[in-house]
Parts: sequence; structure tokens; C-alpha cells
Amino acid sequence: MRIRYTEQDTEAFYDAEDALYRSFWDSQGSLHWGWFDQETGQKTGEDFLDACANLNRVMARKAGIGSSSRVLDLGCGNGNTAAWLSRSTGCRVTGIDLSGVRVENARSAARELPPEIGALLEFRKASATSLPFDDHSFTHVWSQATIYHVPEKLQALAQAYRTLEPDGLFVFDDLIKPRPDISAAAHQYVYQRLLFDTPFSFASYQDALKGVGFQVLEAHDLSQHLKQSYQCLGRMALDRSEGEADRFQQLSFAYQQMVKAIEQRELGWAMYLCRK
Repeated sequence: MRIRYTEQDTEAFYDAEDALYRSFWDSQGSLHWGWFDQETGQKTGEDFLDACANLNRVMARKAGIGSSSRVLDLGCGNGNTAAWLSRSTGCRVTGIDLSGVRVENARSAARELPPEIGALLEFRKASATSLPFDDHSFTHVWSQATIYHVPEKLQALAQAYRTLEPDGLFVFDDLIKPRPDISAAAHQYVYQRLLFDTPFSFASYQDALKGVGFQVLEAHDLSQHLKQSYQCLGRMALDRSEGEADRFQQLSFAYQQMVKAIEQRELGWAMYLCRK
């Protein structure tokens, strides 16, 4: 039986926890996982932030985002990736997020950018299930570490489809559940801690995307990259021990439990590239 969490639960969680994650994960507020390969400079997966930047590069390259692109960043967080996209490619990016704290962070950061970059960025507080945009508004929809939080996932996928122009591209990553039977430890330290559940495995996610109308161009199971990410994050949380040692030790322990859940196929991570 799946547990239901609300968008209000997610909004309150990230409004409250953003400062904690920025204190050790990335002070600039870019909070997603990493793609580890030779481009990160570390074959052993030690350079976490470089791997996170590498995920951005991989996704942008696969989606063919360029200066004429109009991108919707679904779950934009603090706006770091949106700013990187505009700075790197010259594209326009509209970011939406449930967290008012993060949307304000994104707007504040955009005001500090060179005017020619800031003018390409817009941020709104909105739900992925009810996007405040006309049909065919974007050439691309982009999302990182977001849709797993959405209770009505099929509705979010349908909204992404609706707002894309014909032949538009949807590139995103999301958490998956490789097997339906979840241990008590995985429920406590993964699903309950992050306030989410999902019906999707790597394969059934593709079926859901096709059911909405998308053509799945690429699908990548990134679960081993998620494992490396949480191994790095566990060490980073322990290193940030001054002041609130107990809290960071507890977080590091939770990340160790997430690694175990990935090893036991109770948690996974995937990336998809789809065409409307």
C-alpha cells in the first residue's frame, strides 16, 4: 500500500530544510544528484559537485537546448540550473517551484546576474499539476529531482506534454521504485523521510510516459550514480559536524540507509528523454 503525501507537505519540507541542505550539499543551492563518468575527473565518484554539473551538461546536450530554446524548468529550486542553462546556451528559462522560499532565492540570485542573463530568466511559485502556461508554450521541459514529490504524477506528466510545442522535448530525472516490497528501514529513511512514494519502476515509468502521449527517445537507469551520490553526501554531512553535530550525524546515517536501499533495489534513479 502506497503512502500519500500532499504538495503542502513538500512545500513545508523544502521551505524549512533549504538552509540545512545548502550548508553542506552546495552553498549555492543546487540540490540534485550527480552523473559520474570520465568528465567529472574522478572515476571513483569522489567529486560530487562536479558530477552534479556533469548531469546538467549531459541533459542539455541530449535535449539539444540552444539559444532559440524556450525551457520550462519544472521544480527549479533555487534557480541555479536555470541560470546555468541561460548562461551556457542563451536560452530563455521559466522556472516553477512549490517552495516560496526557493522561488524568492531564485529571483534574488537572478537580480545579481549580468542583465543580459537575468533578462532570460523568470521564476514563479506554481504546481507541476496545474501549470499557469498556455498550450505549446515551450520547446523543452526540463526537470531534476522533482516529480517523485508530486502526488498526481500522471497529471504532472500530462501538464508537461500540454505545455510543449509539437515535437518538443521533455528531459528529466526522477526516483523510481525497482521493486514493490519495501523494508521498514527503507520506508523510514527513504520514503517517509523524503515525504514521497511512487508506483513507477524503470520500465513502468516509460509505459506511463507513452500513455500520456510521449515518444521515449532515451531511458537511462542511473541507480549506481544515485548510490555514489549518497555515499559522497554521507561523507559531506559528517564533515559538516561543528555546531549541530547530532543533526548532521543523523543525516549521514540516513544517507547510509539510502545507499543500502539502492543496493537492495528498494530505491532507484532514472533519466528519460521524450518527444511530444
